[in-house]
Amino acid sequence: MTYPDIRAVLGRERQKTLLADASMRGGVGSAVTWLSFPRIINIPFQMCVAALESWQGTGHGGELHIGQSLLHWPIEQDHDRCACRVEVGLARGPLRPPRRMRLDISCWSPSSARTVLELIPSQRVRPTASYFRSGHLLLDSLTHSLLRYAGAAT
Repeated sequence: MTYPDIRAVLGRERQKTLLADASMRGGVGSAVTWLSFPRIINIPFQMCVAALESWQGTGHGGELHIGQSLLHWPIEQDHDRCACRVEVGLARGPLRPPRRMRLDISCWSPSSARTVLELIPSQRVRPTASYFRSGHLLLDSLTHSLLRYAGAAT
């Protein structure tokens, strides 16, 4: 499935959340939609959460490096919606400060063994090639780590 197809499927519910978040923050608006990085992986949601929780203790000072980027703990969980959120510092190069992002993790559907990962900017971003390269690299690294964890757990 390609990225535009994923965006179409996530649709209305995600748009409501984005608009509510943007209005509460006073601003990022609809640009957040095309500046985010959605990904669907073939790993059950509970296994993804278990992996994140097991990695929580391995980082230094409440942070874990995934590639050059950082995941910041704690994990915010919403058990009613089968979702969780982790704050992220997206690395964009050695001379630039990390960009504040959030990683939303949710069930694809209750009967599916798939999980939706979405990296969403928490502040204004410039849509440069390095921004998109960094976002995709983070999700590629995270997906690879989750697949290794799932393979070891079975």
